[in-house]
Amino acid sequence: MVEIRLRNSRTRKVETFTPIDPENVRIYVCGPTVYERAHLGNARPAVVFDVLFRLMRHVYGPDHVTYVRNFTDVDDKINARAAETGRPISEITEETIGWYLSDMGALGVLEPTKMPRATQYIAQMIEMIEGLIDSGHAYAADGHVLFSVASYPDYGKLSGRSVEDMIAGARVEVAPYKRDPMDFVLWKPSTDDLPGWDSPWGRGRPGWHIECSAMSYELLGESFDIHGGGNDLMFPHHENEIAQSCCAHPEGGFANVWMHNEMLQVEGKKMSKSLGNFFTVHELLEQGVPGEVIRFVFLSTHYSKPMDWTAKKAEEAEKTLRKWHGLVDGAEGGEVHPEVLAALADDLNTAGAITVLHRLAGEGDAATLKASAGLLGLLGDEQGQWVGGGVDLSNHATRLASARTTAMETKDFSEVDRLKAALIAAGVEVRMSKDGVELVPGPGFDAAKLEGVL
Repeated sequence: MVEIRLRNSRTRKVETFTPIDPENVRIYVCGPTVYERAHLGNARPAVVFDVLFRLMRHVYGPDHVTYVRNFTDVDDKINARAAETGRPISEITEETIGWYLSDMGALGVLEPTKMPRATQYIAQMIEMIEGLIDSGHAYAADGHVLFSVASYPDYGKLSGRSVEDMIAGARVEVAPYKRDPMDFVLWKPSTDDLPGWDSPWGRGRPGWHIECSAMSYELLGESFDIHGGGNDLMFPHHENEIAQSCCAHPEGGFANVWMHNEMLQVEGKKMSKSLGNFFTVHELLEQGVPGEVIRFVFLSTHYSKPMDWTAKKAEEAEKTLRKWHGLVDGAEGGEVHPEVLAALADDLNTAGAITVLHRLAGEGDAATLKASAGLLGLLGDEQGQWVGGGVDLSNHATRLASARTTAMETKDFSEVDRLKAALIAAGVEVRMSKDGVELVPGPGFDAAKLEGVL
C-alpha cells in the first residue's frame, strides 16, 4: 500500500495518513454558496480536492472512497439576490448549481460521491441544535439559538487564534441576546418574505455553520478522515464546525485531518472587481481558455502556497498541453509512473508530479505519460478535444517528411513550401529537424483549412 502523507492544519504537521476504515475513506469539503457564477478562486479548492479524491480512489479503490461536497442553498446572499432580481430562490439556486457543475466539469473535476444541499437537511440541523441545547452547549434567546463558545474549552485550536483576534476576525455582532460576543448563531428567525422552517424556536432558518456539521454527520458519521476547504474558511466556519460537532457527538472525533488550500491571486494581486482582475471560470472559458489549461496552471503550484494566475502561465500551459496531447494521441495501456504517484502521495505535490510528466514527455513514453497525467486529471481523451478537435495530423507529418526527402534529392522545395504554408495557414506549428517532422496544432487551429491539402 502506498504511504500517503498530508499536511494537517490542526497539528500544523505533515503526517502519515491512516484511514479510519480503509474500506471507506471519507472526505468532506465545503462547497459553494449558490447565488452567482464561480470565480477563479472558488475553483481552486474544487481542483485541489479533486486530485485528493483521485489519489484516494487510485490507492484504496474507486468503491472505497466517499467524497462529500455540499451546496449552501439557504443563505442571506441568496435571499438578497432574489430580492434584487425578483426571481424565486429555488430558480436561482437550481440555475447556479447547474452553472457550477458545468464549469467545474470543464476543469476536469469529477463529481463527488454525494452533493447534499443544505435545504435537504433542515430536520437534521434542528435535531442537532436541540441536542446542543439539552447538553448546555447552546441556548435560545429572542427567536435565536446560539452556541456557547465558553462551553467548549478547545475553541480556537484549529486556527491558533487568541480570543481577541477571533473577535476582530469574525467581526462579531454584539447583540443583546448574546451571552458572550463570541457566541455564534445556530438558528435565526425568518420574516414572512424570507425562507423559513418551523422549529421549537419559531419559524426560522439555520445559521451557516450548522449545515456542514449536520450533513457530515448524516453522511459520514461522527468521525471521518478528512475535512477540506479554502484557508479563508478556517475561521470562523471550520472552528465553529469543530465546536458544535464535538459537543453534539462527544463520542466521535469529527475530522481526523484538516486540509486547507491557500488563496489565489491574479497577476500578483488579490483578485477584486475594483482592480479589474476578477474573473469567473465561465468568463475565461468563453474567452477561449481551455478548462484543462486552467487546471494545469492551478496544479503547477502546491495547494498550500498562494497561487498566482497570469496570462503568461496560461500561455505556457497551453503550449505544453498541446505538445503532450500530440504525444499521447492513440496511446493506451500505460501505468501511472511510481514517481508521479509518490509526488502526489507526498502531500499532493502536484508541481513535483508535473515535473515528472515533463521528463516522461521528453523520453517519449506516451503510454506512461497519459496514465500518469490522468491521475492529475490531465490528458483525458475528451479533454483533448480542444487541441484540434481530435484531428490526426500524422498523415500530414508523413507527407511533409516524404516531400522533404524528395526535395533534398531534387533540390526542388516547392512541394515542401506548399505543405508548410497550408499547415501554418491552418494554425499548425511546423517543427522540422534531422529527427523528423512534428506538427502541433496552435491556438487558432482550423482543421477545415487542411481539407484537400494532401
